[in-house]
Amino acid sequence: MGVPKFYRWISERYPCLSEVVKEHKIPEFDNLYLDMNGIIHQCSHPNDEDVHFRISEEKIFADIFHYLEVLFRIIKPRKVFFMAVDGVAPRAKMNQQRGRRFRSAKEAEDKIKKALDKGEVLPTEARFDSNCITPGTDFMVRLQEQLKYFVHNKVSNDKLWQNVKVFLSGHETPGEGEHKIMEFIRSENAKSNHDPNTRHCLYGLDADLIMLGLTSHEHNFSLLREEVRFGGKKSQKRITAPEETTFHLLHLSLMREYIDYEFSELKHHLGSGYDLERIIDDWILMGFLVGNDFIPHLPHLHINHDALPLLYKTYICVLPSLGGYLNENGHLNLRNFEKYLEKLSEFDREHFREVFVDLKWFESKVGNKYLNESAGLAAEEEAASRAGRKTEDSSIHLAALTSSEKVDEQEKGELADEEEEDEIFETEFRQYKRTYYMTKMGVDLVSDEFLAKQAKCYVEGIQWILHYYYHGVQSWSWYYPYHYAPFLSDIRNISELKLTFDLGKPFMPFQQLLAVLPAASKELLPEGYRDLMTSPNSPIIEYYPLDFKTDLNGKQQEWEAVVLIPFIDETCLLAAMEPFTNKLTKEEKARNRHSECAMYSYDPDMIFTYTSSLPQLFPNIVHCHVREVQIPMNAWHVPLDHVSKRVDRSSVYFCGFPTLHHIKHKFYKKKSGVVVFQQSSRGENMILDLLPSQDGET
Repeated sequence: MGVPKFYRWISERYPCLSEVVKEHKIPEFDNLYLDMNGIIHQCSHPNDEDVHFRISEEKIFADIFHYLEVLFRIIKPRKVFFMAVDGVAPRAKMNQQRGRRFRSAKEAEDKIKKALDKGEVLPTEARFDSNCITPGTDFMVRLQEQLKYFVHNKVSNDKLWQNVKVFLSGHETPGEGEHKIMEFIRSENAKSNHDPNTRHCLYGLDADLIMLGLTSHEHNFSLLREEVRFGGKKSQKRITAPEETTFHLLHLSLMREYIDYEFSELKHHLGSGYDLERIIDDWILMGFLVGNDFIPHLPHLHINHDALPLLYKTYICVLPSLGGYLNENGHLNLRNFEKYLEKLSEFDREHFREVFVDLKWFESKVGNKYLNESAGLAAEEEAASRAGRKTEDSSIHLAALTSSEKVDEQEKGELADEEEEDEIFETEFRQYKRTYYMTKMGVDLVSDEFLAKQAKCYVEGIQWILHYYYHGVQSWSWYYPYHYAPFLSDIRNISELKLTFDLGKPFMPFQQLLAVLPAASKELLPEGYRDLMTSPNSPIIEYYPLDFKTDLNGKQQEWEAVVLIPFIDETCLLAAMEPFTNKLTKEEKARNRHSECAMYSYDPDMIFTYTSSLPQLFPNIVHCHVREVQIPMNAWHVPLDHVSKRVDRSSVYFCGFPTLHHIKHKFYKKKSGVVVFQQSSRGENMILDLLPSQDGET
């Protein structure tokens, strides 16, 4: 899951979080986990701006293998090496995947058209369609075969690989890669013999891996990723060779301490009730309020507009009065969450107040004051009637008063004018929100029932996400059915909501392909299904618009825009597919299945020849010594009431996992313009001032 701008924001606010990876100067790790899709994308289409770029599958596979070797060599895991490729995703994720793939196909088409208009001659070979990096395509089947070959080769011939258990969870195993990894980590944590000193390293590009890692409450946990460079030209080619790449380690051990500093003010209010592990859980929840892959962002709450400091400040203000926390190990405390949102909703009014005082905004409404004409007329009539009555009553009353009484009455009138201004503000505020719902969501009447439904749907979404991060998928079929989220001030009366989820089952690969791919990528589907995307007579043709609108909705970058395409109706989709399913070839049926994760280990007593499916590139493994075990699906599932073991680690530290506990220092927040990503930061930074030690040194 991507949380836009989140990685940059926390890296600038907490400047010491990451370190550049230098060989022989990083901690020892027991387990290395790879969220594989980032590697697949980097090795297959490194520069989407170059419409002339072409690459063969053989080159892609070789580059992926090389990348994996380099990452393994950097970290040198001692016990577990886990590679996870995205499988079929929960329905909640598919909406975002669908938007991405439609946008990516449209952008590719636009770039090609622009190049041809300039007279450029493009290669005759077909370009690589990155939409093929979706479960169930021919490309993913061939990639899975080569990954199996790669594992057998390395385990048989590389001594470094022979002392670890290697897991390969491919595209046929349902679930997003990083969440399959966390499922494994949770299951290990739940074992009675779990070692709390296990040292974890998770590779991946998504910023939400920070949240995922913290949900484990494992102390020795670091994230590995390539260096991020902001502000460069979009046309610059990304470096893909791992030898030329600068890698960073982000230490969650330090992230935990920074979070402790961020909310240190609460220690004075909560005393012994202050629990860092619970604070971390609430911090994770607050992160979801500013961005996630499953529900839209709240209106006007943007990271680059200081949304996170606002969330933290509100939390510090409210928490002491709650008598508990917001996020109870992945379960929303609805009573406390409602009180937090109630305080946070003051932001809606503050934001609108900036609009309200701008006279130009009032002028812009002339001639089109209300989109909902009947609501507007009613509001105007009520305001005019109220103003008329007040004018008439006050004129009669003032005529009968003495001069001194008139002075007192005028002062009362001025106070009344202030009250009237507040009433006008509230009326305009309600109309402002009504206009948002009518224009964004296309409703004619913004009723109490509509707002209550919006509130429930949003809170339901937050609870689904928390379950997903703490307990795994609790519903494969649930999804947020709107392109936009409600206002904070409309998420009310939620404390008595009953939030339950039906587990259901994951889509089959071809069902997901039809659910997320645009018609431009129809060649990735079996031939029998393709007409469903293009034929005017298709019962689901409405789901594949050739042109569509996007809405920045307060964001700045086009990739952040809302892609306004219709949501897939699961029942209609499956019914439309049914007549063609029995006509699939044997090979196509083999692609359209789920399978287990495999575990590989070195066994010197086993010896056989492993046949390569690409012998011209990868020779047969004549002396293969690999034992393969299939891990049953749901073998790593943990119950909803599982709580990750939380061990007091205040006296146990490992070399290479940084901590501030042994350094004499003070901390404070200040706008210091720290340079983290090639330019000075704009927000506050957490500054650490080293203090002289007893011997006078710093």
